[in-house]
Amino acid sequence: MDEAGRGCLAGPVVAAAVILPQESSLSGLTDSKRLTPSQRADLEHRIKVAAQSWAIGISWPREIERINILRASLLAMQRAVNRLRCSPDLILVDGIHGVPGSIPCKCVKQGDRHVPAISAASVLAKTFRDRLMVKLAKKYAGYGFGRHKGYATGDHLDCLRRLGPCLMHRHSFRPVREARSQEARQWLPGIYGVDEPEK
Repeated sequence: MDEAGRGCLAGPVVAAAVILPQESSLSGLTDSKRLTPSQRADLEHRIKVAAQSWAIGISWPREIERINILRASLLAMQRAVNRLRCSPDLILVDGIHGVPGSIPCKCVKQGDRHVPAISAASVLAKTFRDRLMVKLAKKYAGYGFGRHKGYATGDHLDCLRRLGPCLMHRHSFRPVREARSQEARQWLPGIYGVDEPEK
């Protein structure tokens, strides 16, 4: 298991679960962040063909705000596991936090680099989320979601300052909160004790 989008300011956190056969030998598997988009696309297809089962789980911004990003990431992982066609005997997860539930779980630091099934999950989570953010860019025009995928790039922060947050932003994250505060000061002068009109 692995997730994508945990550190983003906008969009969901997406988790993937992948069960690979023991004899599987998929070349090129590693942490999805170390791959080019074309390499990820090629691997995505090969992973889905080779996997005994794979599934995706999602947690959207309002849920992230309500329960915090760590719990939302683990909940997305739990949802992915629950959608697998067959139940695993053991969950290998990238990082230091285990997936809630009754299935035994082993945390593997940098597992997305060293464990093929975790690398495969990293690729599926990343490719799914990237496509989703491109689609959301059409609905929420002007924010550049198709370019930065919701990460806190200079481009994204500039869009936040100019436009204020949209529904896909995680309003509990500091840069988004600050953008909301700035937007309120622009439209409601005096409410926050600044920008009072001259009398």
